[in-house]
Amino acid sequence: MRRPEVGDPAPGFTLAGTGGKQYSLSDYLGQPVVLAFYPGDNTAVCTTQLRSYSRDWDAFDEVGAVLLGISPQGVASHEDFADRHDLRMPLLADTDKTAGAAYGVIGPMGFYRRSIFVVDAAGVIRYAHRALAGLTFKGAADIAAAVREAEV
Repeated sequence: MRRPEVGDPAPGFTLAGTGGKQYSLSDYLGQPVVLAFYPGDNTAVCTTQLRSYSRDWDAFDEVGAVLLGISPQGVASHEDFADRHDLRMPLLADTDKTAGAAYGVIGPMGFYRRSIFVVDAAGVIRYAHRALAGLTFKGAADIAAAVREAEV
């Protein structure tokens, strides 16, 4: 399967998530969406990453972007993770890794690569970053800048 790149239509998905909801990418047409694929709930780097996004929430609000966190754990794990760390974004459960595969974020060992995609209001990928090593992450200010550039 060819992994999507900047300029390609964003692969659609519908996934169960926190708050007892189903989340579909198509629900957000008309506004920018940031997809934050992360390896696992309650792991050191993922916790730091998602807590920083919650702390810097205004950066996403300022550019009118919806932020969705996506990982392979189930909804119960996501609910616990979100509650424990006061996370502000919905966390979506890609338990069969179909969304991860569609976005080309699954590494050779079957784990998610920490990845960020900015999808514009028309559903086109305008920014894609797939980390080779999962020890660092893109900060909210960098992601907000990518959303601003996507609007140009």
